[in-house]
Amino acid sequence: MQLFSCDKCHAPVFFDNFKCTSCGERLAFLPDVRTMSVLEEAVEDDAADSYRASANQGKGYRMCANAREHEACNWAVELGDPEELCLACRLNDVIPNLDEPKQCDAWLQLEAAKRRLLYSLYMLKLPVESRAERPGKGLSFRFMAGEKEKQVFTGHVDGIITINVAEADDPFREKMRAQLGEAYRTLLGHFRHEIGHYYWDRLVKDSPHIETYRALFGDERVSYQKALDRHYREGPPANWAEEYVSAYASMHPWEDWAETWAHYLHIFDTLETAKTYGLRVQFGHGTPAGARLVDAAEVDIDDFEKMARDWVPMTLALNSMNRSMGLRDLYPFVLTETALKKLRFVHEVIRGAANAEAQVSAPDREPSKFTAEAHDVANAREEADEHVPANDVLPRPCDDERNSRVQRIRAADSAQDATLDQPTAVAS
Repeated sequence: MQLFSCDKCHAPVFFDNFKCTSCGERLAFLPDVRTMSVLEEAVEDDAADSYRASANQGKGYRMCANAREHEACNWAVELGDPEELCLACRLNDVIPNLDEPKQCDAWLQLEAAKRRLLYSLYMLKLPVESRAERPGKGLSFRFMAGEKEKQVFTGHVDGIITINVAEADDPFREKMRAQLGEAYRTLLGHFRHEIGHYYWDRLVKDSPHIETYRALFGDERVSYQKALDRHYREGPPANWAEEYVSAYASMHPWEDWAETWAHYLHIFDTLETAKTYGLRVQFGHGTPAGARLVDAAEVDIDDFEKMARDWVPMTLALNSMNRSMGLRDLYPFVLTETALKKLRFVHEVIRGAANAEAQVSAPDREPSKFTAEAHDVANAREEADEHVPANDVLPRPCDDERNSRVQRIRAADSAQDATLDQPTAVAS
């Protein structure tokens, strides 16, 4: 994830910010050019609730309806777009019951994780289309709470990703992590795993990749139900760590793919974050001359071998930082050569899909999120930032408005509240 800057005062801006905490300007993420921008009030003859984005040459936008009505989104919608919801929110099929405060707070967390997922998909130039754009095969999300007589299971079926709202509750999620013996369980991890199933259907199934996939991951045509029953009856193989990124990946070739896909997104997003912060890690023992210097600024997402080589020293450093704070390892996994081969395959599938997406030319298709316009905007912002005096004191890059909501979520009772079991609402 990139670290952005306010195009008015050049203070640091995070992806989730609603306003600049230095100058107070309203901010929004512009998905068409993949950047954060100050939104200036539009001229009088423009439509109500319209703004000019200073980071995109004054182009007209309005805020997503979920931003205006619920303060649940910070993405903007182009003025010419007939949709009231942004590209992220229009993918929702079902949302929680917002009349219940606990469910509303859970929804905020779900949406934040989903936006971060979509940002990575856009940056990787993967196809992201709604079910309206691609009937029967497009992507949609259902955020559902269980009821006493009806459980909700997180999963994916034919492009529909369902996330159990209870997963947004920290005590519940930690309890499940401990019960299932997992090293890692987060909302973002759920999204990354389930989107992996979606892209298996889209990019691997019935494609030239299928035989290579089966050679690496196994034959997906074996009974999923039998594999599931065996996994929860007998547990993973004793030597699972030699071939899989996680114990759950050993359950079935589909889950092996989804877990490996999720790890690829972990690596991609974390390395991009390291790159934007200019992290450098000196790896190895002995004299400084014998140590290896890993510079995140030199990370190249097109070069898998370099990504994998740089990833290990970065995770060792990040894990050590967590241990210094008494926390569990940030990345509690070991990547064997077999796991790396699978990750390399995921990389090749993604790069192939990105290249195919770049070659698509359809006059009735929505403009690509990866146009030259995005590069022009990024270059313009870099030039503007060069003029910030070196001795400027930058304020703490946080969003008071967002923090108040986060604090409200964390101040809730640690036990799972019964309101998480209220009925859900269909997204409008």
